[in-house]
Amino acid sequence: MNDSPNDSTAGSLAGTFAERLIAWQAEHGRHDLPWQNTRDAYRIWLSEIMLQQTQVATVIPYYARFLERFPDVAALASAAQDDVMALWSGLGYYSRARNLHRCAQVVVAEHGGRFPADPEALASLPGIGRSTAAAIAAFAYDAHAAILDGNVKRVLARVFGIEGFPGAPKIERDMWTLAESLLPQRDLPAYTQGMMDLGATLCGRGKPRCGECPFDSDCIAHATGRERTLPTSRPKKAQPERYVDVLVIYAGERVLFERRPDSGIWGGLWSLPELTPPTDARDADDTSLRARLSAHAATLGAGEGRVRSLEPLHGLTHVFTHFRLHLRPWRVMLESASPSNGARHAWLDAAGVAAAGLPSPIRKIADALSIGSLSDGQLSLPT
Repeated sequence: MNDSPNDSTAGSLAGTFAERLIAWQAEHGRHDLPWQNTRDAYRIWLSEIMLQQTQVATVIPYYARFLERFPDVAALASAAQDDVMALWSGLGYYSRARNLHRCAQVVVAEHGGRFPADPEALASLPGIGRSTAAAIAAFAYDAHAAILDGNVKRVLARVFGIEGFPGAPKIERDMWTLAESLLPQRDLPAYTQGMMDLGATLCGRGKPRCGECPFDSDCIAHATGRERTLPTSRPKKAQPERYVDVLVIYAGERVLFERRPDSGIWGGLWSLPELTPPTDARDADDTSLRARLSAHAATLGAGEGRVRSLEPLHGLTHVFTHFRLHLRPWRVMLESASPSNGARHAWLDAAGVAAAGLPSPIRKIADALSIGSLSDGQLSLPT
């Protein structure tokens, strides 16, 4: 069965969908999230960017810290990128932080510090796509615009029986058409929040609570026993495995960190230097690997003394959406007294490491080092 948004079920439900959703949201939806009950486009925008691919519970403390540090768009626009990245550290998907900073600068420079009300104008700003623009416009300006994030796609796929992976171009186009056709003429903020709430609270991925859903009696997925198979999953591909050796280079009590390029994973953050090109999963006792590591460490630590010792530490694995990254840290001790910083490299002490914007797995290594002994030859990393 492959029901489309234009079938008879969709037609009969469309007339009452918005009204029923708004009524459900008023009684059962979320009303006390920190970014609700405001028309401040800056606060709404900040929350929407943070909530992209991130759970509400994870976002809340970051949202509070950002507002405390950057209470308005002008404060964020004038901040140093390092400060923004450090505050974002641990939230993941770091291109969002770079785009957040750039978007604030564009809003100040080109829009007088006010976010535009038009969804198309919003969507043209850095880091704001069509669905996010619609959410900002609906919540801040009552704009008549449809959202289509992951939660909404799941609701539409199940209620209207839409088969096919929602990320496929044709399926996504059909969903946009359906989402736009369901929009009410008024109460747009409540309707938009209701779509988000329904997908996040009742129509979840694993165990949908169909008995509490306002569309339980009309949902095609529920009627046909396909709650667990709709929406259709992304076609599976083998997940690549990547192996990276990183250097924890000590000069006295300072460790060398390297700024990542703006593009790619962890863009703009501070990380431990990597061996380039990356290695495979070779044994830590491999002579040629150790020679390469020592040479690279010596080059990076030029002027800070020769390599005194090189030893492997316990590694860790970090899972990304599309691959698994295996990090193997090496502790390198240099004979040094007064390390100096450069444009792309910085020698940080414990306080500097604590304040720096680090990727989550690099932060784990740094945290483990701060509680470990430099002489025991082992590093116990948190899992």
